[in-house]
Amino acid sequence: MAKVWVLAESAGGKVSSLSLELLTKARELGDTVEAVAWGADTASIAGDLGAHGASTVHDLGDLGTSLPGVSVAAAIAAAIEAGTGPDILLVGQSYDGRDVAGRLSAKLDKPVLTNVVGLAAGEPPVASHAIFGGATIVEATFTGSAPFIYAVRPKSFAAEPSGGSATVAPLSVPETGATNAATVVDRHVEERSGPQLDEAAVVVSGGRGLGEAANYAMIEELAKLLKGAPGASRAIVDAGWVPYAYQVGQTGKTVKPTLYIAAGISGATQHMVGMKGSKNIIAINKDQEAPILQIADLGIVGDVHKVLPQLIEALKARS
Repeated sequence: MAKVWVLAESAGGKVSSLSLELLTKARELGDTVEAVAWGADTASIAGDLGAHGASTVHDLGDLGTSLPGVSVAAAIAAAIEAGTGPDILLVGQSYDGRDVAGRLSAKLDKPVLTNVVGLAAGEPPVASHAIFGGATIVEATFTGSAPFIYAVRPKSFAAEPSGGSATVAPLSVPETGATNAATVVDRHVEERSGPQLDEAAVVVSGGRGLGEAANYAMIEELAKLLKGAPGASRAIVDAGWVPYAYQVGQTGKTVKPTLYIAAGISGATQHMVGMKGSKNIIAINKDQEAPILQIADLGIVGDVHKVLPQLIEALKARS
């Protein structure tokens, strides 16, 4: 069996859910699962990483204002060249994950399988990829030698703890020269009052069927009443009604809430790729032929301008 390393991203002392998903899957792919992390206090997240399968956390330490991609890729490449690195590397399809994977690909002259939505154990593992807007799933694998690098989309696997623990070991960063000249000068945190969109148990999304930007307020109010997060289709994001951070879909965020409500969304394939894994789907659309109704557990054929206000009033009455 192989040695699997997982790129463990964290923020505010909390490991990203995507990293925990990857650790869970890594337990199926190799007999040794380890994580690579960085930050001022990696020890504070080692418990969570260990609980999800990592036996060792390779700590690069505080990278200061440097972008992590250069240093992390250099450290992993050095470990691989020294013979102590992984056979398989799993990174999340995130900004930092893609940066690390791309730099490693160049350093090691190895390909990367990206946009992975499934992984089956094998030598090497077989990756599944959604193409044509998620309408078709194809499989791919490597023909060369290890290491094998996979970039995985969020919510492709469920994060499940195994009850283990991890030790923290330093991982040195070699000299990176001029490639590490870029620095982070400021950070902007997305403003929100409810749960994070891709972590919420309830998501209420609106689409072009709302008619105009002002009507998106109904989506936000309903989401707040249900203690959920508001989302949106690409159409209204492109129209400037809401920020890109609200977008659900192939080029937005992937969500798997317990309840997903789609209001005024026809159900383009691009959108459904990002939410069809939801446990329960409720669709509200006046077009009974709308594709979203074909995957909905409950479809309401009606005008969102009539249905949403009544639903909001009913919830207010109950509370």
